[in-house]
Amino acid sequence: MDKPTPKERAEHILKAIACIRDFVANVDEIFFVNDIQLQSAVQYQFLIIGEAIRYIDNSILEKYEYPWHIPRSFRNFIIHEYHGVKMERIYNATQNLEELEQLIKKMLKAEF
Repeated sequence: MDKPTPKERAEHILKAIACIRDFVANVDEIFFVNDIQLQSAVQYQFLIIGEAIRYIDNSILEKYEYPWHIPRSFRNFIIHEYHGVKMERIYNATQNLEELEQLIKKMLKAEF
């Protein structure tokens, strides 16, 4: 299996954001915190986002003002500190994906 291209990775990010939005549509924080299946699905999508960003060339990312280290670090936190992840924090992250989504769309138009 070939490794995804940077363009494909950017597309994976958009797909993961869309999945997260679908998963949490009409879901409040209390419901989210009590639904382990939903938590797992959302966390997996955040792993995809962080991993995809990790493999997009820094020369491309540097053209866009965004704290790219945050989604990378979030991925690492979910994987390595799984025992200490606060589901409220994950839920809050689901509500703050607009800027990343817009930048990735802009990147896809300009870079690839």
